[in-house]
Amino acid sequence: MLDPQQPTLLITVAGRERSGLRAALFREVARHNAVVLDIEQLVVRGSMTLSFLLTDLDADAEDHLTGRFIDLCRDIGLQVHTVRGYGDQVGDDPARAIVTVLADPLRAEHVAHVTSVFTRLGVHAYHIRRLSTSPTTIQFYLSGQGTSVEALRPALARLGAREGFDVSVSPAGLRRYGRRLVVMDVDSTLIQDEVIELLAAHAGREKEVAAVTERAMRGELDFAQSLHERVRALAGLPESVIGEVSRQLRLTPGADTLIRTLHSLGFTTALVSGGFLEVIRPLADKLGITRVQANQLEVVDGVLTGNVLGAVVDRAAKADALRRLAAEEGLPLDRTVAIGDGANDLDMLALAGLGIAFNAKPAVRAAASTTLNVPNLDAVLSLLDISRADIEEAEAEEAEAEQAP
Repeated sequence: MLDPQQPTLLITVAGRERSGLRAALFREVARHNAVVLDIEQLVVRGSMTLSFLLTDLDADAEDHLTGRFIDLCRDIGLQVHTVRGYGDQVGDDPARAIVTVLADPLRAEHVAHVTSVFTRLGVHAYHIRRLSTSPTTIQFYLSGQGTSVEALRPALARLGAREGFDVSVSPAGLRRYGRRLVVMDVDSTLIQDEVIELLAAHAGREKEVAAVTERAMRGELDFAQSLHERVRALAGLPESVIGEVSRQLRLTPGADTLIRTLHSLGFTTALVSGGFLEVIRPLADKLGITRVQANQLEVVDGVLTGNVLGAVVDRAAKADALRRLAAEEGLPLDRTVAIGDGANDLDMLALAGLGIAFNAKPAVRAAASTTLNVPNLDAVLSLLDISRADIEEAEAEEAEAEQAP
């Protein structure tokens, strides 16, 4: 680790991007045998800003380099700014976090509100980058003794809910990368439908069942009791209805991209649902998801009885499933991601290392530390530090592999 008292020189240049520019600049730096500690560059519409941090320069070499560098930049039309200091303040600070902000559109006031929280908490954004454009997704890399996930999450979650943008806070460092377990709810999360309502439509009781479902999702009814009440409305339906409903299911936009990308990264995916295994299993098989837990409908002589077999997959059962799956995968809970939309998902969202309320009911949004209120489920990838360019590159490679003889 760099001695925090070691002298360093920060040089920032700005101007029009052009070929060979960096080579010319660093040839000049090389004349003085400087050590490069850090480089950051941004190019927007042909306008470049480049910063680099140097050390191992004695006072005479630093003065000489600074003078020659200013002359060189002036000759090639660049602005230059130099700052003397000590150490690498970001690298020496163990307190770091990453804040991801999503909005469509992302407005200037959103950025102003977020950065005001940073100022209030005494943290510094040492790097900012864009991950995607639809929705616009910006990441802030933070450092400072006031940087704390526990302090940032509630402050930014409240702000996002009030101002209309989505936000996630996670620790920085290598633990952010590597394999994870991603557990998803199904109804109104992985798919756009509520399965029990599709089943109820075949019995002509969809309005009655939908009303009970809505009250349960808002947390106004005990989930197990509400499930039994709704399933009773299905009594007498032929078993063939299950296959018909399975074929009706509509994936949420971006769901297939999300699952395919997670699998390409070696992540484990699982579905834990308060819906029905008989309907969900064919969809899971199609997506390559092998871990599924859901309720099971009782069928006697080819007819639904209106009963559920075994224990109901309720709020507590979902959290237990997340804990069990993580143990089976040999992953700590901070390497897990949970995604859901209803009150039945709250314990699972709270237990996971990253709990995401996706287009959730108001009570769930208020309780969750991370929300997504965009139509596409693959926006989850931005919260996992995966850019749109990374996704498109992976999809292109997959398509090319499929076409190869």
